[in-house]
Amino acid sequence: MGVPGSPQPIPSGERVKARVLEAEDMSRALRRIAHEILEHNKGIADVILIGIHTRGVPLAERLGSEIEEIEGQRPKVGAIDVSFYRDDIGIRRPKEISPTELPFDVSGKTVVLVDDVLFTGRTIRAAIDALVDFGRPDTIQLAVLMDRGHREIPIRADYVGKNIPTSANEQVRVHLAEIDGSDEVVILEGQA
Repeated sequence: MGVPGSPQPIPSGERVKARVLEAEDMSRALRRIAHEILEHNKGIADVILIGIHTRGVPLAERLGSEIEEIEGQRPKVGAIDVSFYRDDIGIRRPKEISPTELPFDVSGKTVVLVDDVLFTGRTIRAAIDALVDFGRPDTIQLAVLMDRGHREIPIRADYVGKNIPTSANEQVRVHLAEIDGSDEVVILEGQA
C-alpha cells in the first residue's frame, strides 16, 4: 500500500496513457450516483448495496455513506465474490477468493450491484448468478464507477460514474485509498 493521497506506481513496462479521474472527480461521481439511486428508487426502503470483490466493495461502502449523508439513513451493504461463478474458471484459476458477506435476506429487495469497471459484462453476469443463490431480489440494478464499453454480453449499467472510450487492448486501472492508498483512475497503454 502506498502513501494515502499519492499516486500509485505503475508496474514497469506499463505506461499511463491518461489519468481519467482523480480523488475529487471520484467523490463527485459517487455522490451523483448516490443521488440517482435515491431518485430512481424513491428513497432507500428495500434498497441493498452489494459490492463485487475486490474494488466494488469499498465503492459500495462509499455509496452507502453518501446515501446516509443525503438521506439520514444508511442502506444495508454487503459483499459478493464471483470467482466460482465466472465462465472462465476452467481456463484460469481465481487470483484470490474473498468472503461473500450477505448477512441479510435479498429476497424481495432492490439490489444494487456495485463494481469499479464495466467491460465485457462477464463479471456482472457471474455476480447475478451468485446473487440468486442467496434469494430472489425484486430488482437487480448495476452501478459502476467506469464504463469502458466492449460488451460481450448484453449488460448495461443503470448508474455510471464516467463513460470512457478505450481500445480493447488498453487497461483501465481503478485505485482506491482503502486498497491502493490513493484514489485515481488511469488508462494504461496497450501492449504491442
